[in-house]
Amino acid sequence: MYLSFLGAAREVTGSCHYLEACGKKMLVDCGMFQGRDEKDNQEDLGFAANEIDYVFLTHAHIDHTGRLPLLSKLGFRGEVYAMAATCDLCEIMLRDSAHIQEFETEWKNRKGKRAGSNIIEPLYTMQDAENVLKRFKPCMYDNLIRVAPGISIRFTDVGHLLGSASVEIYFDENGVQKKLVFSGDVGNINQPIIKDPEYIDEADYIIMESTYGDRNHETVSDYRKSLAETIKTTFDRGGNVVIPSFAVGRTQELLYFLRDIQEKHMVSGYPNFPVYVDSPLAIEAIRIFGKNIYGYFDDEAMELVKKGINPIYFPSLKTSVTSDDSKAINFLTEPVVIISASGMCEAGRIKHHLKHNLWRPESTIVFVGFQAKGTLGRTLLEGAKKVKLFGEEIEVKAEIKELPGISGHADQNGLLRWLAAFHKKTPERVFIVHGERDISDSFAKLIAEKLSLPSVAPDRGDKYDLALNECVYKAEPPVYIAKETPLPKEAPRYSPVFAKLVAAGNRLIEVIRKNEQGANRDLTVFTDQIDALSDKWDR
Repeated sequence: MYLSFLGAAREVTGSCHYLEACGKKMLVDCGMFQGRDEKDNQEDLGFAANEIDYVFLTHAHIDHTGRLPLLSKLGFRGEVYAMAATCDLCEIMLRDSAHIQEFETEWKNRKGKRAGSNIIEPLYTMQDAENVLKRFKPCMYDNLIRVAPGISIRFTDVGHLLGSASVEIYFDENGVQKKLVFSGDVGNINQPIIKDPEYIDEADYIIMESTYGDRNHETVSDYRKSLAETIKTTFDRGGNVVIPSFAVGRTQELLYFLRDIQEKHMVSGYPNFPVYVDSPLAIEAIRIFGKNIYGYFDDEAMELVKKGINPIYFPSLKTSVTSDDSKAINFLTEPVVIISASGMCEAGRIKHHLKHNLWRPESTIVFVGFQAKGTLGRTLLEGAKKVKLFGEEIEVKAEIKELPGISGHADQNGLLRWLAAFHKKTPERVFIVHGERDISDSFAKLIAEKLSLPSVAPDRGDKYDLALNECVYKAEPPVYIAKETPLPKEAPRYSPVFAKLVAAGNRLIEVIRKNEQGANRDLTVFTDQIDALSDKWDR
């Protein structure tokens, strides 16, 4: 009975946990690496895809599902268990991801052909996505499902996204019984549309996310008021409000707020201001939200439904499907609200809208979700004065604003509250995942101090024997953070020159840590210098 950590271990993305028990091999999530983690080889799964019997999904976001088509491409022929709404969302999200893989590969090959480079293949194709979608088995909340002899699962609403769940897994192997709970992404309380997280009271092992394990969300008394004030201020200047937003989940929440803002005339002088959703994926997701109402929507949203009101639609809402539709938005003369993907500004139509608005001091860029390190969104939030978009250097003159509190993730207090519900028995161990390295470590220590629970933040590659509660394989952490671990003298693969290089890397990390409180401008310059050096030698 083993558990291995193959993604989202001391990193935010690439969620993938590998289980071996009762003669079966299973995954909980199989997500894409994104942002700073993206340089990792996405194809290096760490296991044989054709040996996987089952996949259990916590929710549909790409950092939890994005490598499922790759799994199919490499031979997976098992079953994928997920909530019914998650199955519906994956239908559009995995196809969209496959389209992006094919489109970007085609673009790179055209560019590479001119430079004489070798032809590359996409990570996976649309057919790979179609193949894996045929293997989905829709489930409902709170039902105990017998997957195989000795293996049962149950999904519990965790309030992060439509259909998101914590996954409870029950093993009974050779007389040893263990219950594992994978938190998935724990939702923030009082989010619009979907319900608050439900709590679980018992587990032998807990595998828990830590995205906001080091902080609490700033208290905002009224999201609607803050958003309305931002819109009015920007419109008074004659600018656009550009909102980089995750197409699935966050966009629908924003529409919920904007419908209410317009209904209550909260933006004085602009009673029916136009709102453009410029994302085909987000538009498809709106349809799926409308399909999955009962059992998913919270009481407030259900009251609107009972009155015949669509919670995420209003007359001045406009959708942009084609590329021509998208381009036309940037030639409008009246101020508008533009909601576009991707949420971290790494790809998609949002980059075009940033190109047309970042240089305008009258416009406002509003961030409403987590921005991972290494992403364009994080760079803008940290005060970059110039950024490159489509090879062109753009001066940042627009107001850059983060709307606090609108987060799909629980903050530190919310995570501790979710964990404290396990009161029936003391878990044997809590594994902290899905968080940046320092945050995962500090949150593990906080849990030990506040809740007196044994906790650890595993590295990618670590493997645990769950019957014995011990680590049977400890992966070496990356050299750049292993300052306490001297290089073995007998290791033949390290030359003295390479040892000096590693020492220089460790010194760089120390310098970075000493500059933690530095000015945003200086840190941005420092980051650009390191990225330029890394790009030169990352070959």
